Amino acid sequence: MKISIITATYNSAQTLGQTIESVIRQTYPDIEYIVVDGASTDGTQQIVQRYESQLRGKMKWLSEKDGGIYDAMNKGIQMATGDIVGILNSDDYFTSDDIIERAADAFNDKNIDAVYGDIHFIRDGQPDKCIRYYSSKRFSPIWLRFGFMPAHPSFYCRREIFKKAGLYKTDYQIGSDYEMMVRLFMKHHIKARYLPIDFVTMRTGGASTRNVRSRLQLIKDDVRGCRENGIYTNALMVSVKFLYKIFEFKL
Repeated sequence: MKISIITATYNSAQTLGQTIESVIRQTYPDIEYIVVDGASTDGTQQIVQRYESQLRGKMKWLSEKDGGIYDAMNKGIQMATGDIVGILNSDDYFTSDDIIERAADAFNDKNIDAVYGDIHFIRDGQPDKCIRYYSSKRFSPIWLRFGFMPAHPSFYCRREIFKKAGLYKTDYQIGSDYEMMVRLFMKHHIKARYLPIDFVTMRTGGASTRNVRSRLQLIKDDVRGCRENGIYTNALMVSVKFLYKIFEFKL
């Protein structure tokens, strides 16, 4: 069973090396690693080339202008040949070396379409200090109406599901990953399993939490994502997730 890991990147020279190294260290042998770069100008391509030989033919990559991160993710999915597909962001890295192996074990159950788990956040320069732990344990599809979804960097899905459901919508500013979860769980009724694993270490400062404006845009995108898939919600309902996030932070 081949697992394709996709990294969309743009001017990520400072962090991409750590991302790639965490892929190289994975104990699962049948990995395909795809890097889709948006024509970076900071030396990102040189970093990819430096690590290419260490992946021993398991890496594919391209560098060209794109329409943003969701367009890059779509390019990666279209390039993928693995049975399973997942996303690893260019400023994140796998928390341990057996993540893909444990995910692959779950997919031995042919009735499972996808798996997901937990992630945690750090500040850059403080890798040993968790400032927020995002657990997907309590996720249920009904909670999508309230803005909750499985931690996207922990989500691995059979590639055939993307063929049926389609790719990420590129006209969303922030919330296309959320819309994808709504589409998969509520429209296509995929069967997914929670794994009690801390999949990914993420640095703070992502687009969805950058400032008040980005949070408002995220609410707008979330409401749209539900309604486009025939699920009723409203801005107040999806805002509930921001209250819940308070309890995820570590003091």
